[in-house]
Amino acid sequence: MTLLAVLLVTAGCSTRRVSGPAPVEDRGVVRTGVEPPAVVVMPGSENAGKPGYYTVKAGDTLFRIALDNGQNWRDIQTWNNLANANSIEIGQVLRVLPPVSATAASTPPPVVAPTGPATSPVASSGVTARPLTEAAPPTPIPAAPPAQPPAAAGGDEIGFIWPAQGSVITPFDEANNKGVSIAGKVGDPVLAAADGRVVYAGAGLRGYGNLIILKHNNTYLTAYAHNQALLVREDQAVRQGQKIAEMGSSDTDRVKLHFEVRRLGKPVDPMGHLPKR
Repeated sequence: MTLLAVLLVTAGCSTRRVSGPAPVEDRGVVRTGVEPPAVVVMPGSENAGKPGYYTVKAGDTLFRIALDNGQNWRDIQTWNNLANANSIEIGQVLRVLPPVSATAASTPPPVVAPTGPATSPVASSGVTARPLTEAAPPTPIPAAPPAQPPAAAGGDEIGFIWPAQGSVITPFDEANNKGVSIAGKVGDPVLAAADGRVVYAGAGLRGYGNLIILKHNNTYLTAYAHNQALLVREDQAVRQGQKIAEMGSSDTDRVKLHFEVRRLGKPVDPMGHLPKR
């Protein structure tokens, strides 16, 4: 009887059901406990790769994108409904050519000669300003040598003048120097190479120091870098030969003017657009 009782108890234990969930069956799915990252759709991604659009890369700023595409940074901000010009993200796709309705508005209006001196300096972070009264009246336009005048303007082509009187110390090199460097002394005048409108005046582009960018038409921009002082402000109309800055050495190793000519945003050799001397 004792042996029979033991056998019955053992059999009962072997058939007892265990409460709780069944064990997880491995069907080849590895569970790490980490949820997959959410897919982030960047603004404007549907336009990536289309003509007239640009995908933001690491290190980009709106100012640099505007310069490289021959546009006013404020226009790009407007076309893309950007609340803050400093808030762009890697992978974001920006319109860099004007919408059809904005094409006419993007053309700089005719330059009007100033009727009186301005009274306040340029307000731009990191820029040493001078009162604009120093720049009025505009510096007389230097006369080109009679035998070699600037090329006659045709269509959007422009007859530029030299922006400074010094010699060229660094020639154009599309890979390493997107303009020419012109020697000079601290405070030497920097002149507008042609009529235009100021689309940038500040120190927000790394490597350029205190910089002025002029838009002359829908084809050409010129840039004037490393200045000691800026004498014009954004959206101001300027005349060819007008003093717009004073030469300096901001963000560079010596006093010089770095001068660029950009055709549709692409740097071109200024020596092909300036009168020989």
